[in-house]
Amino acid sequence: MRPTSVSRRAALAALGCAAGSLAGLAACDAPAPGGNGQAGSAGSGAAGGQGSARDEPVDAVNALLASMTLEQKVAQLFMVTPEQLTGVSTATVAGELTERALAELPVGGLAYFSKNLQGADQVRALLDGTDRLARGAGAGVPPLLGVDEEGGSLVARVANSGLFDVERFPDMAEIGATGDAARAAEVGRAIGTYLREIGFNLDFAPVADVLTNPDNTAIGARSFGSDPDLVAEMVAAEVAAMLDAGILPCAKHFPGHGDTAGDSHTGAVYAERTRAEIEACELAPFRAAIEAGCPLVMVGHIETPNFAGDGLPASLSPTMMGDVLRGELGFEGVIVSDAFDMGAITERFAPGEAAARFFAAGGDLLLMPSDLHLAYQGVLDAVRTGSLSGERVDESVRRILAAKRRAGLLP
Repeated sequence: MRPTSVSRRAALAALGCAAGSLAGLAACDAPAPGGNGQAGSAGSGAAGGQGSARDEPVDAVNALLASMTLEQKVAQLFMVTPEQLTGVSTATVAGELTERALAELPVGGLAYFSKNLQGADQVRALLDGTDRLARGAGAGVPPLLGVDEEGGSLVARVANSGLFDVERFPDMAEIGATGDAARAAEVGRAIGTYLREIGFNLDFAPVADVLTNPDNTAIGARSFGSDPDLVAEMVAAEVAAMLDAGILPCAKHFPGHGDTAGDSHTGAVYAERTRAEIEACELAPFRAAIEAGCPLVMVGHIETPNFAGDGLPASLSPTMMGDVLRGELGFEGVIVSDAFDMGAITERFAPGEAAARFFAAGGDLLLMPSDLHLAYQGVLDAVRTGSLSGERVDESVRRILAAKRRAGLLP
């Protein structure tokens, strides 16, 4: 197990930031997590180590980026359900509809839920088929294939499906109550191992929320606990273990969903705590996750009237994403949104406007817009009218490609 806390310099080295950016994710000396038998998988060794070879991952990502059209780049900025991509009510196979949809809009990733999982062989075929079709579409960029697998009784799509013979864990509140970070590492290692074997490459976990409001029902037992130092230690251990297992973890829900009384699925939610309180408590687990090398952080639809004070959810706030997550916490990985089909977004913003604002504010990967085509067109229009720069798009695509390379999806 990796240490639960490392220095900022060590974290960047672990991320492979040889050129000071995430484009060098796999340039480290340790083997890069792999997936689907591609170059860079565990056991094959990572690029780099001698002379200019350490620059090759950066060059490879930049070369791929340079080969992409604007339309292909913008498509990479979206991660959607297979239903949002194809228009079917329940997607369980990757066939002709998927192929045509990806030819039209080669999205950066797919997120799967319980209804997509109907049999062990079916799930593997669905993921393998989607990966194959995505590699044949657009610029040939393989997709992120993600799932919410936190462990516990509440959010574990795979383990709770009953379709797979995998280890099941109690709620993270129970894991946190042990006070033993080795237990969190055990969760991360086991979940990462079985997800990778099935064909996933991204897990929307761990939950980094500190449960400061005991009446919070949206997070509840999904959190490791109410002590920020304990939660930070648990989160760091789980992140490191998932990375060792070859799965990309995603810490969520920045800047912390543990104080909120509402649920962003249905409307706006607020963290009423002061800036000093949030920085000392809620941000601690995210700092720990970043120091442990976490490649993705999910930003929630959480307003902080006593911190950012901009009247915006964090998922649309330049203050929270740019000044705090990028600046104060030093995060250089992929900022992914919480789902944009939630009421906290849809009640206030049209799909195209919401998407353009997310990227203009500093986000990288937009999860589940309420209307994929309108959101995609909104971003294209924003670039063409100059309200969103091409350089801003390139920054996000470069981070996404670098994360995919770390997962072993790119050579």
